Amino acid sequence: MTTYRHTLAELRGQLRQLVLSGAAIALGVAFLIASVSGSGALVDSFSQTAAAEVGPGDVQITRPATGAALDTAAAERARQVPGVAAIAPRLTGRGGLLTADGRPLDADAVVSAVAADPALRWQLLKSGQWPTTPGEVLLDADTAQRLGVRPGADVRLTRADGTPATARLTGTLDGRGAPSLSGHPVIAVPEQAVARYSAGAVAERLDVRLAPGASATRAVDALREALAADGTAPEVHTRAASVQNATRESRTLYGVVLIAALSFVLIALAVARMVVGNTFTVVLAQRTRQLALLRCVGADRVQVRRLIRRQGLLLGVGASAAGVLLGLGVCAAGQAVAATADLGPVHLSLTPSPLVCAFAALFGVLLTLLAVRGPAKAASAVPPIAALAGAGHAAAGGTGARVRATVWAVLLLVAGTALVVAGALAAPPLSLLAVTVGAIASFFGVLRLAHRLLPATVALLGAPARRLGGTAGRLATQQLRRNPLRTGATGSALLLGVTMMVGAVTALEITSNSLVSVASARQPGVFSATSAAGGAVPAGALTALAGERELSVTPVYSATVRVDGRDTVIAAADPARLNPDADDVDRARALTDGTALGGLDGGRTLTVTGATGRPDTTLRVEPGRSALPFTLQSGATLLVTPATLERIAPGAPATTVWIAPAPGTGRPTALRAMDRALAAHPRLTVTDTAAQAETLRSLLDRMMLISMALLGFSVVIAGLGVAAALVLSIDERAREIGMLRAIGMCRTQLRRMLTLEALLLSLATALLGTALGVGYGWAAARSVTATLGTLGGPPVLLVLAALALTVLTGLAAAVLPARRVARMTAVAAMRTT
Repeated sequence: MTTYRHTLAELRGQLRQLVLSGAAIALGVAFLIASVSGSGALVDSFSQTAAAEVGPGDVQITRPATGAALDTAAAERARQVPGVAAIAPRLTGRGGLLTADGRPLDADAVVSAVAADPALRWQLLKSGQWPTTPGEVLLDADTAQRLGVRPGADVRLTRADGTPATARLTGTLDGRGAPSLSGHPVIAVPEQAVARYSAGAVAERLDVRLAPGASATRAVDALREALAADGTAPEVHTRAASVQNATRESRTLYGVVLIAALSFVLIALAVARMVVGNTFTVVLAQRTRQLALLRCVGADRVQVRRLIRRQGLLLGVGASAAGVLLGLGVCAAGQAVAATADLGPVHLSLTPSPLVCAFAALFGVLLTLLAVRGPAKAASAVPPIAALAGAGHAAAGGTGARVRATVWAVLLLVAGTALVVAGALAAPPLSLLAVTVGAIASFFGVLRLAHRLLPATVALLGAPARRLGGTAGRLATQQLRRNPLRTGATGSALLLGVTMMVGAVTALEITSNSLVSVASARQPGVFSATSAAGGAVPAGALTALAGERELSVTPVYSATVRVDGRDTVIAAADPARLNPDADDVDRARALTDGTALGGLDGGRTLTVTGATGRPDTTLRVEPGRSALPFTLQSGATLLVTPATLERIAPGAPATTVWIAPAPGTGRPTALRAMDRALAAHPRLTVTDTAAQAETLRSLLDRMMLISMALLGFSVVIAGLGVAAALVLSIDERAREIGMLRAIGMCRTQLRRMLTLEALLLSLATALLGTALGVGYGWAAARSVTATLGTLGGPPVLLVLAALALTVLTGLAAAVLPARRVARMTAVAAMRTT
């Protein structure tokens, strides 16, 4: 008990020195709780969005793997299954909306059926009420706002035969309830009115409501057996299985986001560990005489180590408890903000589980114990004679130990750099692993040499500080260079934070530039034109486009035929006129008469049923699946040569036109030529394929912002370490400060000296970390995009922002120490021992 009382007394006596280290641990624990809770909420939000689109039905019947549509016979057969109370076909088709002046909108509208059974309506109603008659419709909220209409107003749209019609708007839909339809205007009409506004609407899914008490598992088995009898063999799943299937891709994506977020958290906690370790090292160095006196009165090394570890344990427990409370407060604030936001079908829950809080607290405690392990070992080595000699520092390692440490650091740096270079020049998939391992190894080498690199960088930056700062500038530069070990320990945490931040934003920016360019370059063309009604492209439009010398035009012809007894869309185009960088264009150019490229399993032979009077045709599918048919023509499964399609479906119309600037023609010139050619064809919808690339860029930009925010938090924690080191250095240099005051140095000059020390240290760390981060980021991006071509360089503005954040953090860290040194009097400082 006496030992514990002594431990508490010692900890209270050092509370001022350790409070900043405790704050770093508390922030790390709070950040861990908030990140895990927030990432979990993101994953859950996508599950909820997927569940909203799956709908409330107890069972869902979807298309078979072949892509064949569900017909009326399948719905009638499903209705006969025992336990089925209601069936709602999820009919979708293409429609058209008109502005007030009769001009078609520039995007195809999707006509969606509203189930007659209210329990099977899957759309998310935002305002108004459901339509009940064929003359009533719903629009998605964005389209209604674009048209300037509200519930109760009339909207103009086209019938299935292309003639204009007027319907009453009864309400609006929340587009967030149907992510698969995003980007298109949505017209929701009663189930019986779908054929009125869309020709050829198909049932994408059958929603099933079971009778009360019916078993969903048994109903699924019965439905599969009943529907397999007609040869369609559709997919049948319970609602829970459908939600799981729909969210599998989202869970994978956000699982990556969660891992990335936790990686950033671990970086922040590693920085906190370095801060705590450095602080304890300096504190124990100042207590050398006290520790030596303990050795003189009989304490052995084990007892000294145990005393220091107990102090670290108490600090870790207290700081972790404070971090848990802070994390709960942050999550509660986030929950309050989320409750006020309109998130559609998503209901976020940011409340962390007790397990997360316990894990975070335990992690904080273990982190602190690990951080004080090294300082405790070094402090226990203080010899008793140090109490009599008045030594002010713990015995440093011998020359041999320092040489061995330097050799290991150089080996790590050289080997790590070699791995980074090899990974940057090698091809995936092992290239990124090599860069990662090499970056870690080389950075540990840099950290071990920080006591040499940072003072050298300070020497380069100190020239203007000495000229502009006068005496304060000279003293600040000398202090950082005269104590290289303390300079290296103080700046190491800040160096880790800024290196990771600059490296992350550099890798994301270069990867974004490369992937976005590839996503745009690998499209079959730059623009695509389709009919607003989903039919054939008028021959006049093809003639007008072909007459523009600034354009390269590739019509895509398609037809729906019976392949192995199923309706299948087959497309044909001249691959020689397509973008040569598009995926699988080379395979399309190798097609011969009677062969096909498609999304079906390769090596199969398919039978195409001919129309009346024509013989059947066989098609051999080339090995390997391809998405090119669908890319060329929405809904297409197979791509054949134009001659093959002409034999299968004579006179097949052109349903899509891919357009690209002619060689030597710029994009603006091509746009003007396309506008001239299509001026007389307002019902053609033109799509810019760059939209996909912009979507990818938007996703990567959001990831970059998240990375900046999370890693910026690490820099703030490192700033606490700088502040802690400066505060402790004041105690260590108290006699020196007193002498400066005695010979006439004023308080303003002392504050300026401390501020310049923090500025020079943070600036040196920022420059070294930026150089490392840019190198690591470029190598990582190069390893990922080696086969695509690495484009661009680091984001200059974001790198400058990281530099500014680091410098501002260093200046902020100097505020408290500068105020403290300004309050010190010469007499009090000279009395300090």
